[in-house]
Amino acid sequence: MSLLGRLVLAVTRWGWVRRLFTSHAWGRRVAMRFVAGESLDDAVAATRRLNEEGFTVSLDHLGEHVDDPSLAERARDDYLACIDRIAAEGLDANISVKLTQLGMGLDDELATLSLLALAGRAAAHGLTVTVDMEESGHTGVTLDIVERVQKEHGNLGVALQAYLHRTAEDLARVLSLDGHIRLCKGAYDEPDDVALRSRSDVDEAFDALLGPLMAAEESYPAIATHDEARVAAAVAAGEGRSNPFEFQMLYGIRGAMQRELNSDGHRVRVYVPYGDAWYPYLTRRIAERPSNVWFFTRALFGR
Repeated sequence: MSLLGRLVLAVTRWGWVRRLFTSHAWGRRVAMRFVAGESLDDAVAATRRLNEEGFTVSLDHLGEHVDDPSLAERARDDYLACIDRIAAEGLDANISVKLTQLGMGLDDELATLSLLALAGRAAAHGLTVTVDMEESGHTGVTLDIVERVQKEHGNLGVALQAYLHRTAEDLARVLSLDGHIRLCKGAYDEPDDVALRSRSDVDEAFDALLGPLMAAEESYPAIATHDEARVAAAVAAGEGRSNPFEFQMLYGIRGAMQRELNSDGHRVRVYVPYGDAWYPYLTRRIAERPSNVWFFTRALFGR
């Protein structure tokens, strides 16, 4: 993440900035550039539109770092309802979940049991579940939980963040689980001893990980980037594959690129977040790109 991005994250963590942004209608309007809406109905409508355009979807009911087991159980139930709705509507979609929303860090066993429930329900409908990766302090536990659930249900995928120093080893571990693997750059502000911090170093790490990921024919790579150079690197790395791979891109970002890849015959899955807990997600999206920083600033000052 750039210096400007880290500065933006620091500013958006200030309480008064959060209150200013979340308590006004214009704040919600900014958020809806990146979020499908606050209800499951909104998410279903967005998914249907994207399916009609030829995209698959991953639905993310926003939330993270719950501090009460009842909130974790509510999140699990909301996701169960989402899975059932995907199946009932015949949507081409799966779900993406953050394990801290299911209680990881508060009660890891509760999070594990909840993921088992989600994977089981999804498997009954022939669907998959992707586990998002969060701050580096949760990476090891996340992979432990994913491995346990994947061995039981076999329909999980997991995200790996290229900027972490540990990711090459994590990739080797995850490849043995035969699930789908979302490779992204990384969206959290991590220290030097944990993660690469310069853009060029992160790009180099991302491209290096594409090699073993694409070479593993039993894997299903999901390349999560809006960077044209990384897209080109992924296309080149995947040319010799017998099995398919997909690109994953965020709702509301680089729509023209998404349509171009789709028209060129590439599989494209759009990550569609929804729900009222949109502020942490929004601030990470803002910090990732200078153009988003300017968009936020204009909205913040009403210009």
